[in-house]
This record gives sequence, C-alpha cells and structure tokens, in this order.
Amino acid sequence: MAQPETRSYTPMTAASSDLNALLGRGSEFEGKLAFEGKVRIDGTFTGEISTNDLLQIGDGAKVQAEISCGTVVVEGEVVGNIKATQAVELRRPAKVHGDITTPSLTIEKGVIFEGRSHMESAATSNVVPIYAAADES
Repeated sequence: MAQPETRSYTPMTAASSDLNALLGRGSEFEGKLAFEGKVRIDGTFTGEISTNDLLQIGDGAKVQAEISCGTVVVEGEVVGNIKATQAVELRRPAKVHGDITTPSLTIEKGVIFEGRSHMESAATSNVVPIYAAADES
C-alpha cells in the first residue's frame, strides 16, 4: 500500500505575508469589495472598493470602480473616483481617469492622470500641527 504524501509547510516571504488578498493576473471580479489589511489587484475588477487600509493596483490591472480607502497605490489603470483618507500614490505606468480626493498625492513622471484632484487642508484632515514653544527668556 502506498504511503500518503507528506509536504512540509514553508511560510510565505515577509513581503507577501502581510498581503490579505490577491486578485491575480487573468482574474476578473465584479461587485463590492470591502476588506481590512492590504489587498493587491493585478487582474480586472469592476464595482466598488472600500477599506480603511491599503489597496494596491498592480501594473497591468484594470479597475473600473469607485474607490474609498486609507491608502491607494496605483500602477495599473483605474477608471473611477478615488477617495483616500491617508494618501494616493500614482506610480509609472499608471493611468487614472477620475477625480482624486486625498490629503497626500504623489504622481510619478510618466503617469497619465485625467481628472481633478482635491487635497483636504490640514484643518479638515487628521493631521495635527506642531508648533514650536515660545522662547521664555
């Protein structure tokens, strides 16, 4: 009689272990996505995305959605509005067609961004200004 096959468990690398979910290349999903932690999309997504955490849209990804996240990093293509409470980073070769609302926006050279950007002022965001103490001499 044949022995059952045994396999040893190999933990994921540190870079991928903090990833909660992945929609890989060639995958297609339509609907509402709500999550906690870090999610990466490399496939095609249509619908709504909401989280207080990190969304990564990889190179080659095609996302048509209304996005509401803590932080969004885009390297693929997004059609729809992005609202982020912390930051939005558009990295080459990203293409974004929609409006962006965030307190912090980074756009690399070579990115295509067609839309409007609205950056919340420090007074309306959760940034607390730090003032130097007055000299008492």
